[in-house]
Amino acid sequence: MSTHRVELMVRAGCGSCVRVAKQIEPIVRAAGAAWQVLDVDHDPELAMEFGDRVPVVVVDDEEFACWEVDSAELANTLLA
Repeated sequence: MSTHRVELMVRAGCGSCVRVAKQIEPIVRAAGAAWQVLDVDHDPELAMEFGDRVPVVVVDDEEFACWEVDSAELANTLLA
């Protein structure tokens, strides 16, 4: 079981956010990592940090990708 934690920063009405969530959820689940989707508009700190730069994938509190995600790279990171 992975000890990694993956967070996806999104905002309502963001088509790219939906696409990236569908892309990475199976990868995250297959790796056994913790998974959470956070709407940046529900948290003023997240809104300040990420603004309009969504979707953003955060792995273990470090920004991993913004807008586009390399599936193979994410899988390798989560299996390390």
